[in-house]
Parts: sequence; structure tokens; C-alpha cells
Amino acid sequence: MADEQFLRWEWIARNLGDPIGVRLLQHLQLSFLSILLGLLIALPAGVAAARWRRLYPPLLTGVNVLYAIPSIALFILLLPYTGLSPATAIIPLALYTLAILVPNVADGLNQVPSHVRQAAVAMGFGPLRRLLRVELPIAVPVVIAGLRVAAVATISMVSVAGLVGLGGLGQLVLSAGFQRQFPTPVVVGIALSVALALLVDGALVLLQRALTPWKRGRGPARASRTSRPFRRSGRGLSKRAPAEAPEPEGAG
Repeated sequence: MADEQFLRWEWIARNLGDPIGVRLLQHLQLSFLSILLGLLIALPAGVAAARWRRLYPPLLTGVNVLYAIPSIALFILLLPYTGLSPATAIIPLALYTLAILVPNVADGLNQVPSHVRQAAVAMGFGPLRRLLRVELPIAVPVVIAGLRVAAVATISMVSVAGLVGLGGLGQLVLSAGFQRQFPTPVVVGIALSVALALLVDGALVLLQRALTPWKRGRGPARASRTSRPFRRSGRGLSKRAPAEAPEPEGAG
């Protein structure tokens, strides 16, 4: 009986479209737009920080200061200007992603080997073409690693937007759950938020694999190369040494 009161399946079936489906769609929309806006800002900022190293410390300090501001405080601060619109949630959430994405973009670009850049220059690649065709593709794993963290953090923080009536699963938890002392919407909201975060994280993993096809076969190839010296060590080396390095005829 206690389990039935805690999670009422008939309520879930009755409200699957509205409010559950509506709030889930709002949550997904707010999360996607926030991450997209943050990425569009972080890419040029990270490129600038990688190109001009003096920009990196003040830029990193600035985005960390923004990240330290409580999200609900920024929501309330924007309410007089943007009202109860998606922009009230999207702008702060996008700013929060910068603390994760900007360092990752800069670090990913800084990890591009110098000889790769020199080869691109020798092939006639200009700065923009070199960035788009060479440096960013190599930096993709580092950038997407930060994007995964930013995506999960954003999906969790969108729930806070429900506290000020901006929609999402947080509003389902608050209005249909806590205010009515009804636990089923709370459980549904938390479960859907976790499931959404896992799905987005998995989608980003697949995106990274699609954008870095050259990394798929590196494991076995690397293992075969590293195991080659061990096959030549010891007795195996003495047996194959004449075949690999024969002595010249008539030597001595």
C-alpha cells in the first residue's frame, strides 16, 4: 500500500502527455539551446585563449566567477528584463557552460602537435583553414569530453529553472509534487532528468566516434607495434638475426 501511494502508475498514465510530456520537452529544449549557445561562445573564446596565451588566465577567471554565481540568483536578476521566457533560463545556463567548455577548447587546441601545424602550413593551409581542417578535428576528443560534462550539468541545472516558473521537469517536481505533497511527480521528474542526462551523454559519445573515425583501429595496431620488440627478444632474436641482418659475403 505504501508503494502504491509513493508511486501511482495510474497518475503517470493519465498525465503522460500533459504535464509529463510537456515538461520533458521543455527541459530538453532549454538544455539543448543553453548548451548550443554556450558552445557557440566557447569556441571562439577558446581559440583566442589558445592563440594568445595571455588571454587564458583572465578569461578562465572570468568564466569561473560566473560559474560561482547561484543559478537562481541569475534567473531572478533577469526576470525584470526577459520575463518568464526561455531566455531567462538559457542565458545563465549558457554562461555556466563556459567554465567547462572554454578551458577544454583551449587545451584541446594546445595539444595539437607542432609538427602537424607545420605540415599544414607547408601544404598551403591558411590560419582559418588550418583551424577548421586540422586543429579542431584533432581537438574533438577533448572538446567533447568537456561538452559531456557541460551537458550533464546543464540538464541538472535546468530543474532549478522550475523554481521560478520557467518550465522543465523542475516545475513538474515543484508544482505537481512538493506543493501538493505528492511524491509521484517528484520521482518521475528525477527519473526523467537522469534518463535524459544519460541519453545525451551517450549521444555525445557516438558523435565523438563519428567525428574521429581514425581512432577506431588504433588499439590493435598499437598493440602489434609494441609487441614486435618482445617477439624479437631473447632466443627469437638470435634465430632471426641472420635473416634480418645478413653478413656481407667475403667479410673478414
